[in-house]
Amino acid sequence: QLQFVESGGGLVQPGGSLRLSCTASGLTSDYAIGWFRQALGKEREAISCIKNRDGYIPYAESVKGRFTIGRHNANDTVYLQMNSLKPEDTAVYYCAAVRQVYGQCTLQPLYPQNYWGQGTQVTVSS
Repeated sequence: QLQFVESGGGLVQPGGSLRLSCTASGLTSDYAIGWFRQALGKEREAISCIKNRDGYIPYAESVKGRFTIGRHNANDTVYLQMNSLKPEDTAVYYCAAVRQVYGQCTLQPLYPQNYWGQGTQVTVSS
């Protein structure tokens, strides 16, 4: 089973940007990867997913137009570019393998959350 490691979180002012990275030993282009977030006291939210950059890439309405998911197969890294950050984007961000349908990603995790990585904290505050 893949062990995901997220990085790139931190404290940023509203309107700022961050770029999150996701890696996993053994990750290959066969896997579809999703980004999720969970704010304190709130349910987990699916943000986006990617199998390959030419395929289907959905975004949650809350981040559409501000966040961009990408993938570098050369180094097996999936990233999440976050621009125009808002205080409501404050959460722990996770990446995880997601289910595929006809070779395209879905926003359904492949494994339960207790098998995920530690996540990376993003705090948007002035």
